[in-house]
Amino acid sequence: MTNSLTLLFFTAFTLFAKAQTPVVPSAQPYGKIDKSDLEMKACDFEKDANAEILFDKGDVYFGNDLSIGFDRHVRIKIFNEKAKDEGDIKLMYIGVNNIESISNLQAETINLNNGNIEYIKVDKKAIFRQIIDKTRSQIAFSFPNVQAGSVIEFKYTLTASSPFFFPDWYFQKSIPTRYSELNTVIPSTLYYKHLQMVNQPFVKNTDEIKSMANIPSIHDEPYMGSRKDNSERILFELESYNNGANSKNFSDSWTKVGENELDYEDFGGQFKRKLSGEDIILAKAKTLGSNNNKIAYIFNEVKNAMKWNDQDQRYTNDGTVEAWNKKTGNSTEVNLILYHLLQKAGITVYPMLVSTRTNGKVNPGYSSEYQFNKTVAYIPIDTAKFYILDATSKYHVYNEIPNGLLNRMGFYMDKENKKYELLFLQNNIPVRQVVLINAEIKPDGKLNGTAQLSNLSYDRQNAISRYKTDGEKKYIDYLNDGDNNLKIASVKFDNMEVDTLPLTQNINFQLDLTGSDESYIYFNSNLFTGLHSNPFLKEKRFSDIDFGYRSQYSINGIYKLPAGYKIDAMPKSVSMSMSDKSISFKRIVAEQDGSIVIRYTINYGKSIYFKEEYSEFHDFFKKMHELLNEQVVLKKS
Repeated sequence: MTNSLTLLFFTAFTLFAKAQTPVVPSAQPYGKIDKSDLEMKACDFEKDANAEILFDKGDVYFGNDLSIGFDRHVRIKIFNEKAKDEGDIKLMYIGVNNIESISNLQAETINLNNGNIEYIKVDKKAIFRQIIDKTRSQIAFSFPNVQAGSVIEFKYTLTASSPFFFPDWYFQKSIPTRYSELNTVIPSTLYYKHLQMVNQPFVKNTDEIKSMANIPSIHDEPYMGSRKDNSERILFELESYNNGANSKNFSDSWTKVGENELDYEDFGGQFKRKLSGEDIILAKAKTLGSNNNKIAYIFNEVKNAMKWNDQDQRYTNDGTVEAWNKKTGNSTEVNLILYHLLQKAGITVYPMLVSTRTNGKVNPGYSSEYQFNKTVAYIPIDTAKFYILDATSKYHVYNEIPNGLLNRMGFYMDKENKKYELLFLQNNIPVRQVVLINAEIKPDGKLNGTAQLSNLSYDRQNAISRYKTDGEKKYIDYLNDGDNNLKIASVKFDNMEVDTLPLTQNINFQLDLTGSDESYIYFNSNLFTGLHSNPFLKEKRFSDIDFGYRSQYSINGIYKLPAGYKIDAMPKSVSMSMSDKSISFKRIVAEQDGSIVIRYTINYGKSIYFKEEYSEFHDFFKKMHELLNEQVVLKKS
């Protein structure tokens, strides 16, 4: 009897333990699918997702010649019409000199049709090989009959001719992933360094297999860097080869990277190519005296003459001569033209490789030109000052680091002095914005007045770019900041064409004060600041905050009180700051000569805040925006 009870208890415990063990997702063979996946209506761990990657499986292996084979199989569930774009696939590879190639592509749509599983293959005639530029190619295709409930899958083999081109693996994507696995079989003769950014636990974690399950989608957060920088991922860098008899170290120094770039025909080979009509530009530059005048002149000549084709690449495609003749080119072509003319004019200037915000941060410990996607011109002024020139934007100025490159690494190359160095690009000078408001509150619940906005530096560039790109109507909508009760009658700009002066915006406006009635008038003085809404509402954050540059706000308002009303409630003067003093907020409120005077001063002493600091940062911003939006209440006397 005792043995029977023991056996019964053990059996029950075993069944209970099995019931409590979570089912680990996995990949399936191509063309084999569980009906439950077709019937599934939503992602289990991200309910509002429009689609879900059911699995993404990669297998990396090597040939006898140390070429790389990479088999990849992806299956995606479509939940609704919003996700139909997931059915448009582009597979990019390095096509030049057969460095990489794609083969064995299969793709199909899987639907439930009256309860039966239906497979619709992608017609091979609908698969297109496209040349993007002289280096990159892609295969593009679209899945047929994609609808809510569909499952789409594809698989292919990518072959790389060299062990240097080990494929990167991103576990995390823009839609949630149920299961992601990378399987690697690396010969003992090769040693790779793993560049791993992983916060979520692995389901499997061996030398050969790395896998994760139930990976949430990565989404943009306010003031976030690139998604690449914040995704769960693992990258591989080839460091050495050793077969016992022979060994070689492949971990290039930055010096070697620089030397290779300068010897590269589509980069260093472009430096001395003469441009048509350059003698006229150089002759004019020589008459300008100071180097600053020469730099500004040549920068504006290139900026105004060249059209950027919206392509960021670290090499030229057509070459500088052809790009100059066509007056259009990629970012490296535009800026190598600039570099060439500056050098010919006698300016000490060097080419610099950079990585844009969307391309991701540069890892200083990973010496590789492939981390960069753009070229700019670097001009050292003294030991503490330098210029970074990028002529791809019509609104950049020569003596300020482009906003999109702030808090990034740049790699400059000085062949003559054999200096090849990384430089951190930052601007520690706060950008000041001043708002002056002079308005009168009317007894009928309207606020009439004028506002003057003074914008400097990046704020100036942003305002001009927005106005000239979008036009006046959309710009006025931007100034309204979503407030339909704010009516802007006119906006006039001063100093728009003078880089050295603040951009001044003079605005005439009227504001309907909502909630006001015959007895009370309510108004909020937070106007034309860009600080009406708090961008940091979420309790948790997975990425660092990168403002790019430091800021200072000075907001001053004088509001004349209406006849027959008195102040019933007025915000108090207050001052607060973060514990490290990196952000401070001050409000001064007073009644003076029949008017309310309100002044805000806000200082951002840092441009980067790490996600580990977010808890205090979140609480501070919540309180600051409550204070910014606190209302004045007037009562009819």
